[in-house]
Amino acid sequence: MTRTTAAYSRRATEYADALGSVSAMHHADRDLIETWGAAASGRLIDAGCGPGHWTQHLAERGAEIRGIDLVPEFIDHARAAHPGIRFDVESIESIDEADAALGGILAWFSTIHHEPSTIAVPLAEFARVLRPGGSLLLGCFDADETEAFDHAVLRAFRWNADDLQRILESAGFDVVAVHRRAERGARPVAAIVAERRR
Repeated sequence: MTRTTAAYSRRATEYADALGSVSAMHHADRDLIETWGAAASGRLIDAGCGPGHWTQHLAERGAEIRGIDLVPEFIDHARAAHPGIRFDVESIESIDEADAALGGILAWFSTIHHEPSTIAVPLAEFARVLRPGGSLLLGCFDADETEAFDHAVLRAFRWNADDLQRILESAGFDVVAVHRRAERGARPVAAIVAERRR
C-alpha cells in the first residue's frame, strides 16, 4: 500500500461524506465535465474516481465508463452507492486496458500527489491506453509556480499550467484548452483538455 493510498484509506468515509456527490461540486466543474463527456466517444475511464460520483454522473448521461482507484474503501463506497457501474481497485499508473483501447480519461485531481519528477508516469499510461484523438480531462491545483503545499490529506502539488502542458506534450498529448478559476476563499484550480496525438 502506498503512502497516498494509506492516507486516503484512513479518511475515506470523511472524504466521501464531504465530497462524494456532484451537488457538492462547483457548477463550473460540473458543466465542464458534462461537456467533455458528451464530446468524448468510445469507452471512458474515471482515473482516480474516489467515491465514484463523477463516474456515475457521466454514466447517467450515457457514457460507457468505469471508475478506478487504488483506495479499496473508495471502491467499496462507489460500488454500494452506484450499483450497475463498474468500479475496480486499480492504479492510474498501471491501467488494465489494451493499448489505444479508450476514447477518454477523466483524471479529476487524481494526479495532485504526484511529484514533478513522477507525474509523467501516469500521463504516459493515459497516453498508452487512449486511442489517437482520444481525450483527457485533467483537473489540478493552479499556481504561478509549480510547488508543493500541505493538502488536507497528504502533501500535494499545485502546477504552473505551462509546466504541466510541456509534460503532457512530452507524453504524447496536444493541449486543446486550459480552464483556470480563482475565487476568494478557495485554492485556484485549473482543468486541461488534451488529445492523444494522432
